[in-house]
Amino acid sequence: MTNSRGALILGANYRALGIARSLGRRGIETWLLHDPGDDQVTRASRYVGRTLRAPQGNPEQRRHGLLAIASRHGLAGWTLFPTGDESAAMIARGHAALGEHFALTSPSWDVFRYAHHKRLTHLVAQRAGTEHPWTRHPLTRTDVAALACEFPLILKPEVKPEENEFTRAKAWRVDDRASLLGAWDAATELVAPEAVMIQELIPASGAAQYSFAALCRDGVPLASLVARRTRQYPRDFGHSSSLVETVHAPRVEASGRAILRSLGWNGLVEIELMHDVRDDSLKLLDINGRVWTWHSLGPRAGVDFPYLAWRLSQGLPVEPVRAQPGVRWMRAATDVPSALGAVRAGELTLGGWLRSVRGPREPALFAADDPLPALLDPFILAWRLMLRRTGWPQSLGTTEDGCEAVARGELVPESPPDGSMLQYVAIHPRKDWNLP
Repeated sequence: MTNSRGALILGANYRALGIARSLGRRGIETWLLHDPGDDQVTRASRYVGRTLRAPQGNPEQRRHGLLAIASRHGLAGWTLFPTGDESAAMIARGHAALGEHFALTSPSWDVFRYAHHKRLTHLVAQRAGTEHPWTRHPLTRTDVAALACEFPLILKPEVKPEENEFTRAKAWRVDDRASLLGAWDAATELVAPEAVMIQELIPASGAAQYSFAALCRDGVPLASLVARRTRQYPRDFGHSSSLVETVHAPRVEASGRAILRSLGWNGLVEIELMHDVRDDSLKLLDINGRVWTWHSLGPRAGVDFPYLAWRLSQGLPVEPVRAQPGVRWMRAATDVPSALGAVRAGELTLGGWLRSVRGPREPALFAADDPLPALLDPFILAWRLMLRRTGWPQSLGTTEDGCEAVARGELVPESPPDGSMLQYVAIHPRKDWNLP
C-alpha cells in the first residue's frame, strides 16, 4: 500500500463497496467493520484489506469500541467513513473524542442533528429560503383525528434507529381520515409517537426527484454533483434509486448550496429535493450526512467523493470540481422491474426505457477489476428476502435517537418560524420547551 493512513468503513453495505473501490484503487488501505444486519456484499471485495466485527451496544459503547480498535490495531489518523444514519449520528455525538484518534468525514452533532432529525431538517429549509412539504408532528391519536389536512398524505419515520416494518418503508400512503388513523395506530405500535411524521404527498414521478451531493468545508462545496433520481424501487416510495443521471439544474444547485451554507456543513452530504409541479417549487425532503447509495456514480462523472473526502480529512489539498452531466448510474436488478412497472402503468415505453439507459453508465455493483460482489449479490439478496419473510428482524422500540431526543429538548429549534413546525410544541404545553 502506498499510504500509511488508511480508511475504516462502518458497514458492509452497497455504500461501503463504492468507498472500498475508490480508495483501494489508489493504494489506500481499507478496513471494514460489519454488523450482522448488513448486506455483507462489500466483504467480498478485493479492495477490503481486513474485516472486523463492528462494536455493539449503545452509542457510547460503540464509540469506546472504535477507540479500542484504533488503539489495538494502530489505526491512529485513519479516516472514518460511516455508511448508515445511526453510525453517522454516533460519530457526530462523539465527534471530539473520535476526532482525537480518527480523521472524520462528517460534522459534529450541533450541525449533524439538523440532518438526522427530520423536524429540524425542515427548519433548515426555512432558514435557507427553500420550500419544504407541509408537515405535522402530532403526539396523540386525538391530535391526529383533529388534524386539519388535505389528502393524500404520507406517514414516515422521524428517525430510523432500528429496523421494522415502518422504518424499512420509505413512507406509508393514506388517502382518507380512516386510513390515516389506522396507519397511525400501526406505526405507533412499532415506534414511539414522537418518531412519526405526517406529511403531504407531493404528486410527482421519480423524474422530479433531484439531489445535490457535495464534499464541503465550512459550508462551501469543494466537490459537487447535481443528479436526477429518474427511477426508484419500489416505484411508489423506493428504498433506493435504481437509475440516477447527472444533470445541469441551476435551481437545484442553488438550493443545495444555500442549505449547506446555512449549516456550515463539513464533510460529505447529499440533499434530496422534489420538484412540485403544482407551484413549480423545489421542496427539501432529506439531508443525508454520509455517503449515499449511488455515490459510485461520481468517479465516472469526474468527482470521486470518497477519495476526495479522504484527502480532505487527511489535510491534503482538494481542488474545486463539479461533475459533468449526462452520466448514469444503474442497478439493473431493481431498475428492470421498476421500468416494467412504469411501462404497465403507461408512464414509460420500452423505447423510452432503452433510451434512458444509454450513454456513459456506471453499474451499481459490477466492476471488471472486482467482480465477486456482483456475482454474490443475487444469493445475498435471496437470503435477506427469506429472512424478512420469516419475520427477521423483530427489534424496535425507543432509543436515544428516537423520542428521548424530544424529551431532552434536542428537537426544539432556535426560533419558531410560523408555528407550522411547532404544532407538537403548541398543543403540548406540559413540556418546558424553553423557547425564546
